[in-house]
Amino acid sequence: MSGRASEPPAPRLVAGVDSSTQSCTIVIRDAATGALVREGGAKHPGGTEVDPAAWWDALQAAVADAGGLDGVEAIAVAGQQHGMVCLSGSGEVVRPALLWNDTRSAGAAADLVDEFGATAWADAIGSVPVASFTVTKLRWLARNEPANATATAAVCLPHDWLTWKLRGTGNLDDLVTDRGDASGTGYFGTTGGYRRDLLRLGLGRDDVLLPRVLGPAEAAGRTPDGVLLGPGTGDNAGAALGLGARSGDVVISLGTSGVVSVVSPTPTADPSGIIAGFASATGEHLPLVCTLNAARVLDAAAALLGVDHDGLSRLALSAPPGAGGLVLVPYLEGERTPNRPDSTGALHGLTLGTSTPAHLARAAVEGLLCGLADAVDALVAAGVPVQRVFLIGGGARSDAVAQIAPAVLGRPVLRPTPGEYVADGAARQAAWVLAGSDAPPGWAAADTETFEADPTPVVRARYAEARDLTVPRR
Repeated sequence: MSGRASEPPAPRLVAGVDSSTQSCTIVIRDAATGALVREGGAKHPGGTEVDPAAWWDALQAAVADAGGLDGVEAIAVAGQQHGMVCLSGSGEVVRPALLWNDTRSAGAAADLVDEFGATAWADAIGSVPVASFTVTKLRWLARNEPANATATAAVCLPHDWLTWKLRGTGNLDDLVTDRGDASGTGYFGTTGGYRRDLLRLGLGRDDVLLPRVLGPAEAAGRTPDGVLLGPGTGDNAGAALGLGARSGDVVISLGTSGVVSVVSPTPTADPSGIIAGFASATGEHLPLVCTLNAARVLDAAAALLGVDHDGLSRLALSAPPGAGGLVLVPYLEGERTPNRPDSTGALHGLTLGTSTPAHLARAAVEGLLCGLADAVDALVAAGVPVQRVFLIGGGARSDAVAQIAPAVLGRPVLRPTPGEYVADGAARQAAWVLAGSDAPPGWAAADTETFEADPTPVVRARYAEARDLTVPRR
């Protein structure tokens, strides 16, 4: 008896969203294998204060660019961390969201630390608040916009709001978050629950609704079209999940910010404020050090020199290690680590010999990397296990960054094939929720390049000398 061979069943599809500071990206992948099926993207408006409606519009545009959600059974959103989205009792946005990189709350952060104490903050939430944290923005709101503070009935994070919009009920009780993103608010405790006393310290009241905290693979409901919703997470936790990072893996992400995080089985509590004791998207911990200035340091240097990024890379690699003593401290937008929100960038060691495009290009790359090397050192000093180092993000595509990084960091560096790792992490979470399994699906790891170089400690030493000479804006 003969017959036509049956066709294999169509793959089950999941979608992952990366709603970052600058853009929205969506990937649609095979839930079982992780194979990419299609993807799309759209831009976000600039600035550090944004109407959340722009994120929703960008998500719709990204979905359309990806050919729609036909066949998608589950979706999750990874979004920029921190931020402040205030909602009224009817679910309307009270005022434009303040993003993580809005430093107007720097004074509020300093006051909160003074009032509660750095050690008390570290013990309570695993971190010492800086201007990025939601609690500091709430203190700023209460002080500067009391009418808006009074009108606020619920506070959520960017990824929480987008998940809620996808849910489509308009009911504030359906706001959800995950432990990874909640750990960056400043009012989520190390024991796993909200600290309403700290919320009150920020906003002046603690009766606002906060999103329900879901487990790593707990469903957040369904969209009106029946698509299963994952809990979502913050962008750094999403990147670690998308990369398949395991315990001891350091992920250095060069985007708008420079982020150094490591998957760890144990929490941290650093009263110096350098290390933020965040949680991962998998139930572990994700101690993290963040700088405000990363890929845009390369953008600024390229613009200053009148070259594109490839040209900047070639110039940097043509200059000697240490750039002949020229040091760039790249605090172009203030800085978070160290906590100097009012500082500016500075160039030291300028001589006739170092006044060349190549020397400046090299100093820009080395200055960017030195701040990240300080971050890795802080994690090691805190006893966090450090095994492999991965370099991802837009800035990691620079060959100069990849080749100079091991010399500055003093250890080999792995550069995965460029990809959308935050969106991939969200997609992997969606697949995890869809499967209902105990662990995320075992998707194939990305291909990586390994970069090695002799360490250049003199570069770090010169940078350390120049770093403390920076001054605040007048």
